[in-house]
Amino acid sequence: MGKVAIVTGGTRGIGKAICEKLRDDLGATVIANYAGNDDAAKAFSDRTGIQTVKFDVGDHEAAVAGCKKIEEEHGSIDMLVNNAGITRDGTLLKMDFDDWNEVMRINLGGCFNMAKAAFPGMKERGWGRIVNIGSINGQAGQYGQVNYAAAKSGIHGFTKALAQEGARFGITVNAIAPGYIDTDMVAAVPDAVLEKIVAKIPVGRLGQAEEIARGVAFLCSENAGFVTGSTMSINGGQHMY
Repeated sequence: MGKVAIVTGGTRGIGKAICEKLRDDLGATVIANYAGNDDAAKAFSDRTGIQTVKFDVGDHEAAVAGCKKIEEEHGSIDMLVNNAGITRDGTLLKMDFDDWNEVMRINLGGCFNMAKAAFPGMKERGWGRIVNIGSINGQAGQYGQVNYAAAKSGIHGFTKALAQEGARFGITVNAIAPGYIDTDMVAAVPDAVLEKIVAKIPVGRLGQAEEIARGVAFLCSENAGFVTGSTMSINGGQHMY
């Protein structure tokens, strides 16, 4: 019987590619979480046959209840991919508290809420995979993104700490830090700015969502059993350290 995976923010962009990859390569029963766009979720489910479930990962009670419902319908969650994220960009002087708090609540708080819900079952079964999607901007910083960079950097620290807690229970916890990927979020960047970004990427192009999905599938596989607490940078060489 295939394992059960949930991917937050799973109906579009990188999340969509991850859902399809876990299903196709690992034979997992995949559930895609989403927060707001019902039309996009329905189109995704109609096209892929992958079930969607709507709840706000930044709401602790909603996340716990959402995971409980998934377990009741499909069995225990074996793989968790924390991909959901938003941006509310602006310099510190122009950023209000709501812009700061909402990014932290969803991007970083969502990782805690979902891991809190899924971790006990993984511990009980002695096997689990948690992959958190960070960002190159959490590693290197980015002008006008103190909230986003802080949240994504926090994800990297969260990953390393939780990996130490999970290791003895057969649970691996890793992160992927994507660079600039050809998604709707990046497409919203003005062309002139995007040209400057691409010029700084040694491979000379944006990444593809499928390239992130391949990394996630590896980290969720049996082949990655000795990989934990790691951050995999997939950024075309834009940031090396």
